[in-house]
Amino acid sequence: KLDGIAAFVAVAEAGSISEAARRMGMSYMRAWGLIRTMNACFKQPLLVTAGAAGGGGAELTETGRRVLELYRQMDQAGLRAVSKDWRELRQLLRG
Repeated sequence: KLDGIAAFVAVAEAGSISEAARRMGMSYMRAWGLIRTMNACFKQPLLVTAGAAGGGGAELTETGRRVLELYRQMDQAGLRAVSKDWRELRQLLRG
């Protein structure tokens, strides 16, 4: 699931499955497969493609924008929740 979330976020930022795949160091087919899986996990698709030959881009749906917003909120809440422990852990590391 984490690969799918990462691919979804990368496509949202890049606006293109092929560009997101390049940025993530994976094949287009792998990225497209992850996006299809993410779309299948939700009641409504998260991303739609323009489908033009030679690359038409990808666009977040309304559901996709909401999912991305919720994901980013959860990510920030998680970072805030562990920040005290992370500071303490870093003090125990060498160098």
